[in-house]
Amino acid sequence: MGDYQTILLEVSGGIATLTVNRPEVRNALGKQTVEEIHAALVELAGRDDAGVLILTGAGDKAFVSGADIREIRQRGKRDALEAINQRLFTAIENFAKPVIAAINGYALGGGFELALACDIRIAAEEAVFGFPETGLGIIPAAGGTQRLPRMVGWGKAKELILTGEQIDAHEAERLRLVSKVVPRAELLPTARAYAEKILSRGPLAVQLAKAALNVAARTGLEAGLEFERLAQTILFESKDKLEGTTAFLEKRKPKFRGE
Repeated sequence: MGDYQTILLEVSGGIATLTVNRPEVRNALGKQTVEEIHAALVELAGRDDAGVLILTGAGDKAFVSGADIREIRQRGKRDALEAINQRLFTAIENFAKPVIAAINGYALGGGFELALACDIRIAAEEAVFGFPETGLGIIPAAGGTQRLPRMVGWGKAKELILTGEQIDAHEAERLRLVSKVVPRAELLPTARAYAEKILSRGPLAVQLAKAALNVAARTGLEAGLEFERLAQTILFESKDKLEGTTAFLEKRKPKFRGE
């Protein structure tokens, strides 16, 4: 694995776990951390032994607290145009393998945006979500103004972003921002259980289903249906489709190969 300084990366049982490891600054996303997560995604994309990625934070305080405020204070318009965090979160959203956020604490600002870019979100009971950016004289510009309203509706998104109000894990579950709220001790086991369910499915089907769902979030119905049709055309000619249907008829577990 790569030589990382601000993240931890482990692979076990087909599941990769990436931990943002800066608990002393509540796992803030500095430039080095962003670069290392990009590098980890490149590494994992080429590994056959990692079919699902779990993202979490080190310590018991924060998932990811967002960008390092000291860095933000020094950034200018060129930095904004580079869209450092926005490009990372888009890469996570477009990552071919499913990504599960195991939200162990505060998910504020960029940390909230990171969670929104993941495919599935599991939260510990202590998790807190919010966008404090307007209180700093900026906006959540790493996807927050775009992804949040698509999940909770325009009215609630405007309320959360304009007021900076923070919500707890159970309110996030009520708003369907997270799939499940669990005690902290059960967070990673629950995330791994979700990952294992995904790993039992056809990997090519999972990849194309994620891609089709992303298209649905970004385009109109007609374009989405066209992508769906083409994705199914690919799958109908795959070895995994033959194996999956054969295993069903033979009443056994399928042995998918991602082909």
